[in-house]
Amino acid sequence: MSLFEDGRPFLNALPAQDRRALLALGSGRSYAPGEVVLRENDTTTFVVAIVSGWAGVSLETERGVRLILALRGSGEVVGDQAAVDHRPRSATVTALGPVDGVVVPGDRFRGYLAARPVATVLIMRQFSSRLRSSDGERRSLASEKVLQRLAARLVELAERTGVPGSGGVDVDLPLPQHDLAAAVGSTREAVAKALRLLREQGVVRTGPRRLAVLDLALLRLLAEGRAVGGRTPSGPAPVRPGESESPPAV
Repeated sequence: MSLFEDGRPFLNALPAQDRRALLALGSGRSYAPGEVVLRENDTTTFVVAIVSGWAGVSLETERGVRLILALRGSGEVVGDQAAVDHRPRSATVTALGPVDGVVVPGDRFRGYLAARPVATVLIMRQFSSRLRSSDGERRSLASEKVLQRLAARLVELAERTGVPGSGGVDVDLPLPQHDLAAAVGSTREAVAKALRLLREQGVVRTGPRRLAVLDLALLRLLAEGRAVGGRTPSGPAPVRPGESESPPAV
């Protein structure tokens, strides 16, 4: 499972001339934090090339629980699946902070792919990567404990957005606790309990919209489901999306 795209972002992997040609087909657009870029089930077909900022890809389960499936950042394109297959949007994309992008109409994007085989190959690789990530996500939801899933998410955030800080790695994209729970596929209460265990073990430090990883090596081992002597926190059992878990004592 992974919140982030494997390999180089689509725009960055394009030859410079092809990248300029794609961006010239659209118009610039800025999104405020929390603003919806694409909405699940909409029948629009435009794509958005993200120039700067981060956006979260999420969907609603049948029980009304929000799951964050991925994070998309600079150089990545969102909305390409609906542009290609003309079917309703499969997920909602929301700006996590200020986002600048270029909106390209679906018909122009399809014409662009048809005229540039390199871009077509790259977009197919992107489809394949996201499908494999989705398969891994289903396995993870069914088999891993909340603590293991949380550890895996925190490792990704530290490795992809982390900057050296006081005694550890400061995550430059700290998600609010409800978004972190949505990224783990669990309840806010279960994630709060797991975070408390990690704090008590000196693995992370948290604050209002702040997160620092103090022991990345141990966090990686927890993400892999491996025991580390007596230091391994005993996390909550798997929680299915939509199920609740008793909140920790305060």
